[in-house]
Amino acid sequence: MDDRTRIELEAAAFRALRRHLMEERPDVQNIDLMNLAGFCRNCLSRWYQEAAAERGIAMTKDEAREIYYGMPYDQWKTGHQTPASPEAQAAFLKSHPGD
Repeated sequence: MDDRTRIELEAAAFRALRRHLMEERPDVQNIDLMNLAGFCRNCLSRWYQEAAAERGIAMTKDEAREIYYGMPYDQWKTGHQTPASPEAQAAFLKSHPGD
């Protein structure tokens, strides 16, 4: 497989993951993703920002989140984020003690 095709397939997989998390499963909370998978939507937006920086493209955290979420992050939180349960918070602290 040539590099261009590989990159196109990787980009398609990223778009499918984003669509799944944003459109098909917006009910899944970021803290639950972090507890189960070790990453969440915010991690994906940060990786996007880091990829931009590697290419000399300046992008703030808020800009990257708005690109990923398709709206300002505060708007996403208002419409989709629910308070984390004490159990989810405890699991997060156990699996991510420095975060």
